[in-house]
Amino acid sequence: MKEPYTLIVINGPNLNMLGTREKDIYGTLALDEISSMVESYARENNIKVIFFQSNSEGDIVSFIQSNRHAHGMVINPAAYTHTSVAIRDAIAAVNIPAVEIHLSNIHAREEFRKHSFIAPVCVGQISGFGYNSYILGIRAIIEYLESRK
Repeated sequence: MKEPYTLIVINGPNLNMLGTREKDIYGTLALDEISSMVESYARENNIKVIFFQSNSEGDIVSFIQSNRHAHGMVINPAAYTHTSVAIRDAIAAVNIPAVEIHLSNIHAREEFRKHSFIAPVCVGQISGFGYNSYILGIRAIIEYLESRK
Protein backbone atom coordinates (compact mmCIF):
# COMPACT_ATOMS: atom_id res chain seq x y z
CA MET A 1 0.00 0.00 0.00
CA LYS A 2 1.30 3.44 -0.91
CA GLU A 3 2.05 6.02 1.76
CA PRO A 4 -1.03 8.23 2.31
CA TYR A 5 -1.15 11.86 1.36
CA THR A 6 -1.43 14.19 4.34
CA LEU A 7 -3.90 17.02 3.89
CA ILE A 8 -4.76 19.84 6.25
CA VAL A 9 -8.42 20.88 6.29
CA ILE A 10 -8.81 24.36 7.72
CA ASN A 11 -12.02 26.04 8.85
CA GLY A 12 -12.30 29.73 9.60
CA PRO A 13 -14.45 31.87 11.87
CA ASN A 14 -17.99 30.98 12.88
CA LEU A 15 -17.83 27.54 11.27
CA ASN A 16 -17.90 26.13 14.81
CA MET A 17 -21.52 27.38 14.80
CA LEU A 18 -22.60 25.24 11.85
CA GLY A 19 -25.83 23.37 12.41
CA THR A 20 -27.27 26.23 14.46
CA ARG A 21 -26.54 29.34 12.37
CA GLU A 22 -28.33 30.38 9.20
CA LYS A 23 -29.37 26.82 8.32
CA ASP A 24 -30.97 27.99 5.09
CA ILE A 25 -27.51 29.11 3.88
CA TYR A 26 -25.10 26.72 5.60
CA GLY A 27 -27.21 23.61 6.19
CA THR A 28 -28.02 21.64 9.30
CA LEU A 29 -24.81 19.66 9.81
CA ALA A 30 -22.50 20.65 12.65
CA LEU A 31 -18.78 21.01 11.95
CA ASP A 32 -17.99 17.85 13.93
CA GLU A 33 -20.43 15.94 11.69
CA ILE A 34 -18.71 17.31 8.59
CA SER A 35 -15.34 16.43 10.13
CA SER A 36 -16.50 12.83 10.68
CA MET A 37 -17.68 12.58 7.08
CA VAL A 38 -14.39 13.99 5.80
CA GLU A 39 -12.36 11.64 7.99
CA SER A 40 -14.43 8.65 6.83
CA TYR A 41 -13.92 9.59 3.18
CA ALA A 42 -10.21 10.08 3.80
CA ARG A 43 -9.81 6.67 5.50
CA GLU A 44 -11.59 4.95 2.62
CA ASN A 45 -9.16 6.60 0.19
CA ASN A 46 -5.89 6.21 2.12
CA ILE A 47 -5.62 9.92 2.92
CA LYS A 48 -4.56 11.36 6.27
CA VAL A 49 -6.45 14.53 7.21
CA ILE A 50 -5.69 17.00 9.96
CA PHE A 51 -8.90 18.93 10.65
CA PHE A 52 -8.65 22.39 12.25
CA GLN A 53 -11.02 25.26 13.08
CA SER A 54 -10.32 28.64 14.59
CA ASN A 55 -12.07 31.98 14.91
CA SER A 56 -8.65 33.64 15.13
CA GLU A 57 -6.77 34.75 12.04
CA GLY A 58 -3.40 34.42 13.77
CA ASP A 59 -4.14 30.85 14.85
CA ILE A 60 -4.99 29.92 11.27
CA VAL A 61 -1.76 31.49 10.00
CA SER A 62 0.25 29.63 12.67
CA PHE A 63 -1.50 26.34 11.84
CA ILE A 64 -0.67 26.72 8.14
CA GLN A 65 2.95 27.49 8.94
CA SER A 66 3.22 24.60 11.42
CA ASN A 67 1.86 22.16 8.84
CA ARG A 68 3.89 23.36 5.88
CA HIS A 69 5.09 19.81 5.18
CA ALA A 70 1.58 18.55 4.38
CA HIS A 71 1.01 17.48 0.80
CA GLY A 72 -1.96 19.76 0.32
CA MET A 73 -4.57 21.97 1.91
CA VAL A 74 -8.34 22.36 1.75
CA ILE A 75 -9.39 25.64 3.32
CA ASN A 76 -12.76 27.15 4.12
CA PRO A 77 -11.57 30.57 5.25
CA ALA A 78 -15.17 31.71 5.87
CA ALA A 79 -15.30 35.49 6.44
CA TYR A 80 -11.49 35.71 6.19
CA THR A 81 -11.92 34.91 2.49
CA HIS A 82 -12.80 38.54 1.90
CA THR A 83 -10.45 40.21 4.38
CA SER A 84 -7.28 38.27 5.17
CA VAL A 85 -4.07 39.16 3.44
CA ALA A 86 -2.30 37.36 6.32
CA ILE A 87 -3.90 33.98 5.51
CA ARG A 88 -3.30 34.57 1.80
CA ASP A 89 0.37 35.26 2.49
CA ALA A 90 0.70 32.20 4.75
CA ILE A 91 -0.66 29.94 1.99
CA ALA A 92 1.75 31.49 -0.52
CA ALA A 93 4.66 31.17 1.90
CA VAL A 94 4.30 27.45 2.59
CA ASN A 95 4.07 26.68 -1.13
CA ILE A 96 1.75 23.68 -0.86
CA PRO A 97 -1.22 23.34 -3.18
CA ALA A 98 -4.50 24.52 -1.73
CA VAL A 99 -8.16 24.41 -2.70
CA GLU A 100 -10.48 27.08 -1.30
CA ILE A 101 -13.95 25.78 -0.47
CA HIS A 102 -17.25 27.21 0.71
CA LEU A 103 -20.51 25.60 1.78
CA SER A 104 -22.59 28.27 0.06
CA ASN A 105 -22.15 29.72 -3.41
CA ILE A 106 -20.32 32.91 -2.48
CA HIS A 107 -20.77 34.25 -6.02
CA ALA A 108 -24.57 34.18 -5.66
CA ARG A 109 -24.60 36.12 -2.40
CA GLU A 110 -23.79 39.68 -1.31
CA GLU A 111 -21.41 41.60 -3.54
CA PHE A 112 -18.64 41.76 -0.90
CA ARG A 113 -18.53 37.94 -0.73
CA LYS A 114 -17.59 37.66 -4.40
CA HIS A 115 -14.01 38.83 -3.80
CA SER A 116 -11.50 36.38 -2.37
CA PHE A 117 -8.02 37.25 -1.20
CA ILE A 118 -7.39 33.50 -0.88
CA ALA A 119 -8.35 32.18 -4.36
CA PRO A 120 -5.36 33.66 -6.23
CA VAL A 121 -2.93 31.53 -4.19
CA CYS A 122 -5.00 28.34 -4.58
CA VAL A 123 -5.12 25.84 -7.43
CA GLY A 124 -8.90 26.18 -7.46
CA GLN A 125 -12.10 27.11 -5.64
CA ILE A 126 -15.23 25.05 -4.94
CA SER A 127 -18.38 26.65 -3.57
CA GLY A 128 -22.05 25.98 -3.22
CA PHE A 129 -22.18 22.24 -2.60
CA GLY A 130 -22.76 22.27 1.15
CA TYR A 131 -20.73 19.67 3.06
CA ASN A 132 -19.88 18.03 -0.28
CA SER A 133 -17.62 21.02 -0.99
CA TYR A 134 -15.18 19.42 1.48
CA ILE A 135 -15.21 16.04 -0.30
CA LEU A 136 -14.94 17.70 -3.70
CA GLY A 137 -12.04 19.81 -2.39
CA ILE A 138 -10.21 16.71 -1.18
CA ARG A 139 -10.82 14.92 -4.47
CA ALA A 140 -9.59 17.96 -6.39
CA ILE A 141 -6.39 18.35 -4.40
CA ILE A 142 -5.60 14.61 -4.64
CA GLU A 143 -6.16 14.65 -8.41
CA TYR A 144 -3.95 17.73 -8.64
CA LEU A 145 -1.19 16.02 -6.61
CA GLU A 146 -1.45 12.84 -8.71
CA SER A 147 -1.18 14.87 -11.92
CA ARG A 148 2.07 16.46 -10.69
CA LYS A 149 3.89 13.15 -10.17
